[in-house]
Amino acid sequence: QVQLVESGGGLAQPGESLRLSCTASGITFSWYAMSWYRQAPGKERELVAVITNTGGSTNYANSVKGRFTISRDNAKNTVYLQMNSLEPEDTAVYYCHGRRIYLPEYVYWGQGTQVTVSS
Repeated sequence: QVQLVESGGGLAQPGESLRLSCTASGITFSWYAMSWYRQAPGKERELVAVITNTGGSTNYANSVKGRFTISRDNAKNTVYLQMNSLEPEDTAVYYCHGRRIYLPEYVYWGQGTQVTVSS
């Protein structure tokens, strides 16, 4: 059974930092590109950051560039999202996403973790 389990969400004040973690089980983690998405109330889910299966390349939404960093530890089957200089606009449910890079292309989602940025 495949599981992606997020943790690390919570309440932060503007300017503060949070680190999200997503630990995978039931998959060969190093075969998966991993991403973080987020969905704010009343808005569509959007891609925040993506990292290749080896961690050699990353990409970010313009809205988080320079503030968020995605990383992974394949030995721990875990992907991270370091979020600095948080803004109220970052408030959303954050979802971990894994996409197998080999055929067949399987895709998995975590259950989501709430991040609220408010003073």
